[in-house]
Amino acid sequence: MPLLTIPYPLSPSIFPMLYRALADAVLLVHLAFILFVALGGFFVLRWHWLAWLHVPAALWGAFIELSGGICPLTPLEVSLRQLGGGIGYEGGFIEHYVTAWIYPEGLSREIQLAIGAGVLVINALIYGWLVRNRRREVT
Repeated sequence: MPLLTIPYPLSPSIFPMLYRALADAVLLVHLAFILFVALGGFFVLRWHWLAWLHVPAALWGAFIELSGGICPLTPLEVSLRQLGGGIGYEGGFIEHYVTAWIYPEGLSREIQLAIGAGVLVINALIYGWLVRNRRREVT
């Protein structure tokens, strides 16, 4: 059963292409968010104000990976695909889209923990470097 139900006249039989386009948009936003979580610290090196956006995003991304949870964007995308006449999928975004070409054997819990820990370590190093350099500039 779809997570999202839209009343008439916006029914899947009338606008399936709209739902598929919305599902694709959610997919692109999800991908952009994952890339921002993974690489946003490097952008913060240039634009320090981005830390206000990146720190919560990185903490959320690490939490989802470490807890084994599923990002809320995943069920939204699946529901939109189902409303558009497509077939939804089980699991999370990474398992469905990324696993097939990065982890052919599947995404194990250990790999998921490593991804979450990697996000935390990489960003801790970047932010530690920023704080250290900021202190040097002040003194």
